[in-house]
Amino acid sequence: MLHDRRTFLRWAAAAAPAARLGAQSGPMQYRTLGRTGEKVSLVGLGGAHIASIRDDQEAVRLIRSAIDSGMNFMDNGWAYHNGRSEELMGKALRDGYRKRVFLMSKIEGRTRQKAAEQLEDCLRRLQVETIDLMQIHEVIRMNDPERIFAPGGTMEALQAAKKAGKIRYIGFTGHKDPDIHLKMLRVGLENGFTPDTVQMPLNVLDPHYRSFEKLVLPELVKHNIGVLGMKPLASGTLLRSNLGVSATEALQYVMNLPVSVVITGFNTMAHLEQAVQAAATFHTLKQEEVQQLLARTANPGRDGKLEGFKTTDRFDATSRHPEWLG
Repeated sequence: MLHDRRTFLRWAAAAAPAARLGAQSGPMQYRTLGRTGEKVSLVGLGGAHIASIRDDQEAVRLIRSAIDSGMNFMDNGWAYHNGRSEELMGKALRDGYRKRVFLMSKIEGRTRQKAAEQLEDCLRRLQVETIDLMQIHEVIRMNDPERIFAPGGTMEALQAAKKAGKIRYIGFTGHKDPDIHLKMLRVGLENGFTPDTVQMPLNVLDPHYRSFEKLVLPELVKHNIGVLGMKPLASGTLLRSNLGVSATEALQYVMNLPVSVVITGFNTMAHLEQAVQAAATFHTLKQEEVQQLLARTANPGRDGKLEGFKTTDRFDATSRHPEWLG
């Protein structure tokens, strides 16, 4: 159950003075982002949803409320809402807020030129000189790793940007198939590259079909790579399907895994409160609690239909826009 509005505002007020990167105050819990050593909030703001708020001032207010609550991990992406998500984030990070967050964005380009152009767009929209973490977005095709590490590919642009101080860390994301993630890791290691972070779907449905939790997570832990869990509510289908799993239970299931941060989207204050409360009240789940959640989702999760990002192309923006890849 969510705390009432008055309680949330007390939390935010208490957290605000010490909500700098890594501060251990207020209701938020923090974890270490793999071998980077950075301290990030257990729950992070998903950038795509912010642009669904039509009023810019309301969107900025929500982002700043998240930061004031102790949430310091800010997710975003070059392709989100034609750049509006990054533009809103840029506005929100004025007036000293930039210093209080770990800022991440993503690019789509699979060539050095396209990736470099998109990265410059991100910097301009976000109104920053440096982005803490830049991730290669939508690694969802089996040939993506070869393109990324090929001469003149994405990695050349990112390494050059890192050398120039435009980005600090490099990672990749994907939502389609754990085998693609594993190939990306393997090809990276063959090219002398270990990602600082990997972002992937983790939720209570995932263990039953093409499981990132079972196949990819152990490899990330082995190499001390920061784990960014996304789609904890399976893009909303987990709740819409009435499986008897609450939003808080779903978020805390992922928090119970060896993740650095659980990225969740919200566009209302109520959803923000829900995310903050889930992090504030999180405790290590007992084995029987985990098994009960998995039992509720075993049958509906067995064919992946509720995880459409794995089984359909509805979530594959670069398939609809191949020109973004270059």
